[in-house]
Amino acid sequence: MGHADTLLAMGGAFMGAALLARLGGRIGLPTIPLFMLAGILLGPHTPGPVLVEDAHDFAMLSALGLVLLLFCLGLEFHLDDLRNGGRRLLTAGGVYLLLNVGAGLAFGFALGWGVREALVLAGVLGISSSAIVTKILIDQGRLGRPETRLILGVIVVEDIFLALYLAALQPVVGGAQGAGDAVVQGAKAFGFLLVLAAAARHGTRLVGRLIVTRDNELLVISFLGAAVLIAGVSELLGVADAIGAFMVGLILAGTPSGPRIRALVHPLRDAFAAIFFFAFGLAIDPGDLASVAVPVAAAAALTLVMNVAAGLCVARLYRYGPEPAAAIATTLVARGEFALILAAMATGAGLDGRLAPFIAGYVLVLAVLGPVVAGHARLFARVLRPAHGPPGTPAGTPDAEAPDAEAPDADAPDADAPDADAPDADAPDADAPDADAPDAEPSGAPSRSDSVRALSGRRGSRSG
Repeated sequence: MGHADTLLAMGGAFMGAALLARLGGRIGLPTIPLFMLAGILLGPHTPGPVLVEDAHDFAMLSALGLVLLLFCLGLEFHLDDLRNGGRRLLTAGGVYLLLNVGAGLAFGFALGWGVREALVLAGVLGISSSAIVTKILIDQGRLGRPETRLILGVIVVEDIFLALYLAALQPVVGGAQGAGDAVVQGAKAFGFLLVLAAAARHGTRLVGRLIVTRDNELLVISFLGAAVLIAGVSELLGVADAIGAFMVGLILAGTPSGPRIRALVHPLRDAFAAIFFFAFGLAIDPGDLASVAVPVAAAAALTLVMNVAAGLCVARLYRYGPEPAAAIATTLVARGEFALILAAMATGAGLDGRLAPFIAGYVLVLAVLGPVVAGHARLFARVLRPAHGPPGTPAGTPDAEAPDAEAPDADAPDADAPDADAPDADAPDADAPDADAPDAEPSGAPSRSDSVRALSGRRGSRSG
């Protein structure tokens, strides 16, 4: 592709994705499936104008978008979110992962596409889209609801699992020669991650001194160079490049420059993430979607059932009434960016060719269906209400006989810390930008940390 052709293709990709996202936004659709749809419509597999003949022409831009996506996820992640949630939060996240990832693994083996493909599908079906879930909570005005902190806490647990799962999956999907080779590659990958984790835990002061500068231009060049460099080293050592970028974000999040980095990286992340989703759409042949329509429908139905089951189990754990239980059960249905990350990994490893169209169709269905299902949570609550004792239980609150959602677990021994329902939203993060800042996700939604801070602001205003 010549220089002029490259510029035309890039400009057309941005404009096509933006136009389709604007139109879809008018009816409440998230941007991730629309960026994918723009790539499908403007790619070589559909009639009409073709901007890019070969999706590999966007390979480097797409890889940079993936690196920035996980780098920003690391910036938004705080160990305190998990620590303050207590054991009940870990249990809640574990229930979601056990049911959804377990169902995804069983579904993958049932399809008979191969063991490596089944492992990829386990992650695809098991991890919610934090971008779409956060947008649902914002759009539906649910930041002040008692169950929202629990939902955000489950996303935190899923994010941790995703990072570990990608690191463990890379040697297997990458074609390790035998069990011994897989163990060696896995040990090398986890050793590298342990070094980065130690830097995140104990080296933030030194890293902060090295990266600190008042000049925004120098700061952008510094953190972008660090993220891309460590991503490249990760790839050489058998760890997914995106996981290396995630760890760099985790390290920089604890430095004094963390809030400025979050503000500066978001425009870059949004632009290149759009190209990542667009490029994924370029590689999809709509004719292949028809061949996987039945598995896609079955997987979407399975995801709905497992999310409802997990949501009801978690609501029972927290003793929530029917309306919060229905909200929890229906909010975490959407799948998006993380499924596409796994799809890109599978495509690069040369796995079964049906995986990419399957994941594309699955994401398109659930990214659209997720907000619709969450918007009808009240209907589901009516079904649940007869099973939740007397009809006088207040809507949107835990059951009357249950401990208060904000109070420590009365059954817990005094030696334990109070068991908070979710990451601590009452103490604003000193390093975080103001809660009113837009801090948008790739889908156009505020980030998870912004949602927690917005919730903190509302609670503070009520107490004042």
